[in-house]
Amino acid sequence: MNNSQKDQQMKEEIIKKKQEKDIFIIAHYYQRGEIQDVADFVGDSYAMALAARDSQSKNILVAGVDFMAETAAILCPDKTILSPEPAATCPMANSITAEHIRQYRELHPDTLVVTYVNTPAEVKAVSDVCVTSSNAEKIIRALPSDKNIYFVPDQNLARNIARGLDREIEAFDSSCPIHAVVSRDEIIKLKALHPEALVLVHPECDPEVVHLADYAGSTAGILKKVVETDAKAFIIGTESGIFHAIRQQCPDKQLILASEALLCPNMKSITLHKILYSINNMETVITVPQDIACQAVVALEKMIELAS
Repeated sequence: MNNSQKDQQMKEEIIKKKQEKDIFIIAHYYQRGEIQDVADFVGDSYAMALAARDSQSKNILVAGVDFMAETAAILCPDKTILSPEPAATCPMANSITAEHIRQYRELHPDTLVVTYVNTPAEVKAVSDVCVTSSNAEKIIRALPSDKNIYFVPDQNLARNIARGLDREIEAFDSSCPIHAVVSRDEIIKLKALHPEALVLVHPECDPEVVHLADYAGSTAGILKKVVETDAKAFIIGTESGIFHAIRQQCPDKQLILASEALLCPNMKSITLHKILYSINNMETVITVPQDIACQAVVALEKMIELAS
């Protein structure tokens, strides 16, 4: 039996077992294609959070990095949240701590702390509101204009939002190591090679890159743009996993990756084998201490309220 046949056999077993055990699988667009194939829902981090919350299943398996599973656990205290790879983490998310926020608040008590969902639960718990790349601009626009904003932890996202809103935003000094590799020079070279291609990038990219783009938005936004526009070629500035979802809907469109380095090893650490093991053994269960969850859910629910 070759690898393709083994994968197909595992996919069939996963689909059978998840139905037997009432497990709803949510996966991020950055997951391997075969993981997206067995998921009940594939989306960006915001859509994943809503899908977990709204699912009728009593068990949710999160194919994504650790903060995504934590977010599901916070929003769904009555459900069992499973992670097939709890060691799959996000370097940017782990660059910020709750203690840093507490110390900042002591010095700036009137500033609103706006926190990207790409953060640990402890950080969300000491924040005013959470945001994702798909709703950050809308939420910040809804915040009082006379309040200063401290955005954590992604400085590129903060700077791109600030430019779009013409509003000053103080940002923590961190960024996504994957999106940060996309350079202005690479975009210029690729555009010269493919002048007909539209440049679509994630707002975690450097502002210089975003400035050259025809569109900047979340993974879901990029997918929607490719589907809805008549253009036939696209230079894509986000993690390569999005290509799977795009090709399913637009098999005839040409996709050019903005950088060969746009591959997240943490997202790709989840495999079919790990998902099957997780389902068979109901491991690893992700929980968030109640005192932290009770505080973090306030910032998450505020996000959902302002984004809806």
